[in-house]
Amino acid sequence: MKICVIGTGYVGLVAGTCLADMGNDVICVDNDLEKLEKLRNGIVPIYEPGLEELIKANVMEGRLQFSDDLAHAVQKSLVCFIAVGTPQSEDGSADLQYVEQVAESIGKAINGYKVIVDKSTVPVGTADKVSAIIKKHYTGEFDVVSNPEFLKQGAAVEDFLKPDRVVIGSNSPRATAIMQEVYAPFFRTASRFVIMDVRSAEMTKYAANSFLAMKISYANEIANICEAVGADAEMVRIGMCSDKRIGPQFLFPGLGYGGSCFPKDVKALLKTAIDHNCGHRLIEAADEVNKEQRVIFITKILQRFGADLSGKTFAVWGLTFKPKTNDMRMSPAITIINALLELGAKVQAYDPKGFEQAKLIWGDKIIFAKGAYEALNQADCLLLLTEWNEFRRPDFDKVKDLMKNPVIYDGRNQYDGERLISRGFEYYCVGRRFENLNIR
Repeated sequence: MKICVIGTGYVGLVAGTCLADMGNDVICVDNDLEKLEKLRNGIVPIYEPGLEELIKANVMEGRLQFSDDLAHAVQKSLVCFIAVGTPQSEDGSADLQYVEQVAESIGKAINGYKVIVDKSTVPVGTADKVSAIIKKHYTGEFDVVSNPEFLKQGAAVEDFLKPDRVVIGSNSPRATAIMQEVYAPFFRTASRFVIMDVRSAEMTKYAANSFLAMKISYANEIANICEAVGADAEMVRIGMCSDKRIGPQFLFPGLGYGGSCFPKDVKALLKTAIDHNCGHRLIEAADEVNKEQRVIFITKILQRFGADLSGKTFAVWGLTFKPKTNDMRMSPAITIINALLELGAKVQAYDPKGFEQAKLIWGDKIIFAKGAYEALNQADCLLLLTEWNEFRRPDFDKVKDLMKNPVIYDGRNQYDGERLISRGFEYYCVGRRFENLNIR
């Protein structure tokens, strides 16, 4: 099938590449000429396991092209995915200016029946807006459908190639059949299409992400209560997860959620509820708890070191909002490191993939170590902020020797606290309790 994907950001690049890998002829469109040239040469601007190899293979086979000619791509394609950014506006709503600009360009270029697919995360009613814009320039047949993405950064290629479901919001049997044909190769053992009307599909993405965000905030709030009453949040989590109605996903306490999806989608759904005079207490609470979780972590550090951190050196392991990505957007590390810097601390940080993005944020305000152990040199404290695999089993004897003071603040509850305390470390985490030991 002939397909174009407009926008080579995270979603567009993964979608276009995976669609090409299934044998489709795909043109990925962007207006960033430098970025396009890099992609043609196999240089990928984002880190996502498996993506670079797929891009190189499909470019070599001629199934995947990168172009700045939107009109040509639209005219050559039956299905046109809109995958441009929808950044958060000041009032929390999704900014649709890029979606609307693309819709106008499609309307001016369209040369026959097309299925226009809203792949970007957009508020309810966006498909209607896209359709209205196209109709200003084109009077022929076309359909606009909603096909929200549910990709986890760090596992996006796997999620796209082996989806647990594909949501298609369509009011047209013709467009629905074409979208099912697009995704049929990804369902070799069982069909997992979820077909619904367009507005319900648009709402599904916000509802799903906000629910997962609420689970994370709930886990964090329970952990804080556990810490206050002397319970162990990990034991409570295991007890909860054994209930099949609840399940284990997204119930890990820590520093809260970050990234480009959860914070933005929660805000956008909250704004939608407010605009329509609907109740929104749970959604608002999820956002507030998430912001507060970083403050609580910083407060724990200040309780140990005092409010003046001048002369103190903090080693930081992990800068990205989650492992297996180079994405720094809304990362808890940003809030925490900025607070440390404001209070006079010196920060020595290491992240396996986040350096380039982190340098754009801090420049020379922090020291970027070349390795995890280098970041520990004469540090008063180690902060684990992102749970990269390489941080899971460090040589703790070496860690202790390199640090000025063997103090660890584990923002991801990754380590065995009793073992570390017994080896002479001060260990602090989120909501955990250790028998016969006074340090958490």
